[in-house]
Amino acid sequence: MNNLIRAEFLRFFGTRLWVAYLLGALATGVGLVGLLVLVGPENAEPPLPPIDTPAGVSTILGLVQLMLFVPAVLGTFAITAEYRHGTIGTTFLAVPRRARVMVAKLVAHATLGLAYGVVLAVGVGAALAAGVLTSGGDLGAGLPGLLVSLGRLAVGAMAYTVLGVAVGALVRNQIVGLAAVFGYFYALEPMMMIIPGVNQLYGVLPGGAMAALTRSTWLTETLAEQTSSMTALVLPAWGGGLVLLGYVVLAALVAVALPLRRDLV
Repeated sequence: MNNLIRAEFLRFFGTRLWVAYLLGALATGVGLVGLLVLVGPENAEPPLPPIDTPAGVSTILGLVQLMLFVPAVLGTFAITAEYRHGTIGTTFLAVPRRARVMVAKLVAHATLGLAYGVVLAVGVGAALAAGVLTSGGDLGAGLPGLLVSLGRLAVGAMAYTVLGVAVGALVRNQIVGLAAVFGYFYALEPMMMIIPGVNQLYGVLPGGAMAALTRSTWLTETLAEQTSSMTALVLPAWGGGLVLLGYVVLAALVAVALPLRRDLV
């Protein structure tokens, strides 16, 4: 198992893909948040709450959460890249016990997802700190609470990576996998948030669970205000954590079970 996990890390760092993901984490954490803080959220169109208010910090975390599709794509590539390049057959021939291969992929990419989340969280924290020092104002959240939220954001990135591995095991095709990730995060979940009645299911979806975990509810509240509908269900933080954990366990089971009986083509 150690050799399998090591092989997954070698496979990942043997290409330039890790550079792209590192730059993606920095671009979101430092670039996006830094630009927003520099311009001033209140000067955006439409205006957003300033960072010296709790709503402003929640807004920042909510915007960053929208970019968690990147670690989900990372997880998807763990499977789809092997099918695209035809190396999956060699992998399963070298290690006939497919379940072990999939567990190794889950462990390695969950670790990579957590690393992505840590870089992202540090970048967000640095950008917020720089904004506060530059403006001479205060941050709308206490340091302990902010650190907890950033830590939960990093854990959420790990969870989304595991979900991506399950998507890759399900579809196997790289283009379809990318379309599934983008379609879900940018079409299905936002659409469910604005449909009256149906939006009460949002709280038990991965995005809703993540919003509950980090307490970044600005998107649900804004959509409810714009559409004059009932605010989508948002669970307490512990409830969101449990729901997200349930999805991670289910995704891991799917990722391990699906390749066991499937042909390689």
